[in-house]
Order: sequence, then structure tokens, then C-alpha cells
Amino acid sequence: MNQAIRFHETGGADVLKLEHVEVGEPGPGQARVRHSLIAVNFIDIYFRTGRYPLALPNGLGSDAVGVVEAVGPDVTDIRVGDRVGYLIGPQGAYSQVRVMPADVLIPLPEGISDRTAATLMMKGMTAQYLFRQVYPLKGGETILYHAAAGGVGLIACQWARALGVTMIGTVSTDEKAAIAKANGCAHTIVTSRENIAQRVREITEGKGVPVVYDSVGKDTLEASLDCLQPRGSLVSNGTSSGSVVIDTKLLAAKGSLWLTRPAMVHYIQPRSHMLAMAEELFGHVLAGRIVSEPQQSFALADAAEAHRALEGRKTTGATVLVP
Repeated sequence: MNQAIRFHETGGADVLKLEHVEVGEPGPGQARVRHSLIAVNFIDIYFRTGRYPLALPNGLGSDAVGVVEAVGPDVTDIRVGDRVGYLIGPQGAYSQVRVMPADVLIPLPEGISDRTAATLMMKGMTAQYLFRQVYPLKGGETILYHAAAGGVGLIACQWARALGVTMIGTVSTDEKAAIAKANGCAHTIVTSRENIAQRVREITEGKGVPVVYDSVGKDTLEASLDCLQPRGSLVSNGTSSGSVVIDTKLLAAKGSLWLTRPAMVHYIQPRSHMLAMAEELFGHVLAGRIVSEPQQSFALADAAEAHRALEGRKTTGATVLVP
């Protein structure tokens, strides 16, 4: 028997319940993984609240690391005893052990600890596809990145520094500003007391930036658009404050701007591409250019409390569950 977080209805954090779930043997193309650490991501809240619909009842979470306990027939590149992580596949990572499609598992190299890997699977791979694929940064750019002290944000700060990119990051407090700067963010904007667009124009001497990465959504949309250069790109990679609704005439009026809402699933497949993305990410970590450890940890049974902390903006960096 295996303990797992399940929810039978959408709503607040209190819908998350710890239950006993039977886990069988892996079938063809599957592997059974015993988790060591489980990542908590903001997208998990979207599933819990129903913003992203799921058939109910269901498990939660798509991002964890652990050890392969068993493999089914036709599995050739994953073996029993392998340390692995994953970030796509069916919901259900909030569990002690589970059966997974083997083709979503990413082997972890020597030198990458489970603690580091738990912060890199979803968050590090998100930074990879945002910076290297959605709007490929070449070095020398000045960019605006919202929520720079969050789980993805702190990795993004370091990746920008490694690329030679000047990152302007928004944060909610002076404490978070200090953390973002320590991780490589060149300039910070404390949104509780500073005007985002005004500060960006000051920093860039009126030019604005070629790209804004905005995971906040509704509350920052106008400011994000006002920070862009003509023909600039708004990468709407999250909607923590609400969905982005826009009249496209506004894009023309503000400088023939581009708007994209990327999803990881469209940038991570096929498997060979996913493994190449992970190799680039792990390369930065092994070279010391990106350092990442969980900043908050909760017991699996306390998953609801972890969600409350994340929603209340009481966290910095990555949050994990310990099964």
C-alpha cells in the first residue's frame, strides 16, 4: 500500500486528502518509482482549483525524483536502481511510490543530488524552454522577468547571468529583492512600492526591453506591455493573478507587439529533445553556474499547508514535499 494525496472535488487547499492507494506492478512501457522528494509547482494549484480541469477523483503533481524499483516489458533505457526525475506524465506525483510511463523519466547524472534535482525538473526545464526556445536569448539583452524570487525565477536569474543577459526582476518585498540579486538578477523592482514600467524605462534609458516573461498575468499585463520595445515579445508563461484577456488592437497601438502563451508539453517532445534540454540544464549545474536547493519542505501529509504558503506568497525559491 502507498500513501498519496488525492482530491475528490476542486476548491481550496483543504480538498487535498492523504489516502492509501494500491500500486501494482509496471506494465509494458512502464516503471515503478519510489519518490525521495516531490516538487510543488504553481500549476498544481491550477489543477486543484479547477482552472485546469481534471477527471475527479484524481492525484496531484507532475514533478518528482526517486529511484526505479521495477520496470515492465519493453523498457530498455531505464533500469532498476536508476535515479530519475520527471516533469510530465499523468497527475499523481504527490505520493510515496507510483507506476509511470518509462519514456517520461530522465536519468539523473552523478553530481546532481536528489535535493537539487527536485528543484530542477519542472522549474529548471521551464527556464530552459523560456530562455532557449520560446524567446531564444543570445546574450547582451536586457529583459524583464516577473516573480524573480520564485522557484523558476531564481534559476532564471542564474541562467540569465550565465548567458550574459541583464535581468530586471520584479519581486514583492525587499527581502525577495535581495535574494534575487544574490542569484544574479541585475536590477529588482519591488512592486509594492515601485512602478514597474517607469522603473524599466529608467533602467533602459527609455528604450524598454525586447521581451517580458510574465507568470503573473492579469495584474501585470498592462505594465508588461508598457515595458516593451516596438515589436517586442510578451511571453505569458503563467496566470497566478488571473487569466490574460486582451484586445489585439492594443498590441498594435503599443508597438506591433507579439504575445505568446507557451506550454511545456509543446517544447519538450520528443523524448530525445527532452533529454537534450535536461543535458543543457545539468551542464550548467555541474559547472557551478546554477545552484539550486529547496528553500521550504513539508511532509507529504502537509501538502495543503504547502499550497497555502505558495498561494500566500510566503515562499522563496523551490518548495518540496517529503514522502
